Amino acid sequence: MIPAIQHRIDRFRQQQRVRAGSLIMSVFGDAVLPRGGRIWLGSLIHLLEPLGLNERLVRTSVFRLGKEKWLRADTHGRRAEYVLTDSGRLRFEEASRHIYSSHAPIWDRRWRLILVVGELDARQRDRLRQALLWQGFGSLGSDCFVHPSTHLEAVYDALEADGLGDMLGSLLPLLAADARITLTASDADLVARAWNLERLAESYAAFVADYLPILAELRRDRRTRLEPEEAFLTRVLMIHDYRRLLLRDPELPEVLLPADWPGQSARMVCRELYRRLAEPSEWHLDAHMRLADGTVPARLEDGFERFPSDDPLVSISL
Repeated sequence: MIPAIQHRIDRFRQQQRVRAGSLIMSVFGDAVLPRGGRIWLGSLIHLLEPLGLNERLVRTSVFRLGKEKWLRADTHGRRAEYVLTDSGRLRFEEASRHIYSSHAPIWDRRWRLILVVGELDARQRDRLRQALLWQGFGSLGSDCFVHPSTHLEAVYDALEADGLGDMLGSLLPLLAADARITLTASDADLVARAWNLERLAESYAAFVADYLPILAELRRDRRTRLEPEEAFLTRVLMIHDYRRLLLRDPELPEVLLPADWPGQSARMVCRELYRRLAEPSEWHLDAHMRLADGTVPARLEDGFERFPSDDPLVSISL
């Protein structure tokens, strides 16, 4: 195994607290959804065991994801398959547009705002704030949330899927240009108030530090052959790490970002390394991913090509 890959896997195993549910959802979005969106629980347990997730932890985590309406269980005799719910699939489709795109969306210079105009108690406000922050919104006080490019309809769908539908009547969505809102602060001032870009930059730099050495090794020696399992495990961890970053990233236009923003470097590393991992990791899924009846789920179209092959790679210096 490539030393940099072994180091990343070992660090994951040594974590004090593994958010198994979040990792499982990364696996569903990246590996299970393109193969029909369902997997036998025993197969999922086997795939995740090398990362240090034991059977009990996986079973507990998928049960919780079922309670949270991300997954549902389909029983086949004594075996159970887990499949994405409609709302879970909807949330992944929106996330996929960000994770696997080659560049950040072009800014139309219109800010999206969500204002709290109704009565919400402290617990409701905290749940709303956390949900919007995980969708990349910045906060301007306790009653105003801002984003440069999201689709407000998709935001409302996500809030509904997160169980916050009862709060929607207390919110007012606004598209700044259409509503003729005059923002007294400059765009740069607004960004500085709404987001902690320094912390996000540190996270992106850490991502590059983790995965660029793996990419460098594969570039350095074309004869290096990845074992299917190490390719799959690396792909899982990389997409999981990248997905968690993008959930917090408002994907601001370049003009509003600091110089030498590491987010683009992270995107390029993820894109090139993913392409190199794709084929051997799919061999691993062919060998070990099963449905309840023992069949191998074929790779299907799910509407999102992972880092399209016709998108030219931009080289990043090592």
